[in-house]
Amino acid sequence: MANLDSLTLAKPDQPTCVTIGAFDGVHRGHKQVLQELVAATRASCLRTAALTFFPHPRQVLAPPIPHFYLTTPVERARLLHQYGMDLVITHPFNDGVRSIRAADFVDLLITHLDMRELWVGPNFALGYQREGDVPFLQKQGKAKGFAVHVADFFSVDGQPVSSSSIRTAIRAGRIEEANSLLGRPFRLPGRVVAGDGRGRALGFPTANLTIWEDHAYPASGVYAAETTIDGLRWPAAVNIGVRPTVTAGDQLVIEAHLLDFAGDLYGKELALDFVGRIRNEIRFNGVDRLIAQLAQDVAETRRQVKACCVRC
Repeated sequence: MANLDSLTLAKPDQPTCVTIGAFDGVHRGHKQVLQELVAATRASCLRTAALTFFPHPRQVLAPPIPHFYLTTPVERARLLHQYGMDLVITHPFNDGVRSIRAADFVDLLITHLDMRELWVGPNFALGYQREGDVPFLQKQGKAKGFAVHVADFFSVDGQPVSSSSIRTAIRAGRIEEANSLLGRPFRLPGRVVAGDGRGRALGFPTANLTIWEDHAYPASGVYAAETTIDGLRWPAAVNIGVRPTVTAGDQLVIEAHLLDFAGDLYGKELALDFVGRIRNEIRFNGVDRLIAQLAQDVAETRRQVKACCVRC
């Protein structure tokens, strides 16, 4: 498995089956295409490669959306490899790339990857002003010696799976829906930083996370999640919000109470895998009522995480 940060760094030393896309979230629709690609190339011994971009073209071609990405570039590459890609190329997307004519981009794929097959979705297009649509690519394939495979749309309960629909679900706090479309729990990575110690004073110590500013995160509320530390999985009750009962500010905090965990996490990288939503963030009439609710949140976290483990 290999990762490159530019298409021009690839060497045409193996005939390659290529798929191209933003692949943000690497959701169930992406997974289906990748698995079909891998299955089709198994007998032919073609190298498999995924060409993706950073920044996301949407963030360059239109006013950028805050907290946009479902996955970091590193996590996206990991998932693409997990689903069978031998090579992952994260090419920079900028004004120079957006102005490349479609036929010239096809030539780059042939020159640098010895492309023999191209797998795309039905609405796929590449090149200047999206001129390289599926009919165009099919004509290019006949002229330049590569096959074009067009994958079908993938849907869950009649709903087409897309990165945008997953973003909408996450921003609304609909974690179960987002997870169903992703095909796995939504993951939010971050670094543990020092907090104000209020959780510990209440008997529920928390790991406070600082996250990549462009990463999507769920709506304010309390959630059940899991995290991995030194190879062990720990349930976590996660609060996202401003903690209205104990603070008067408006600074967003993402904090996780790891059930039954004892240890120092400051400075460590931590990834929260969200299982489900427990409740809205609300202001309680007194600290005692908050503590009682936190105990209920912990119990509900145990229940949801256990139920998720049984389903998985």
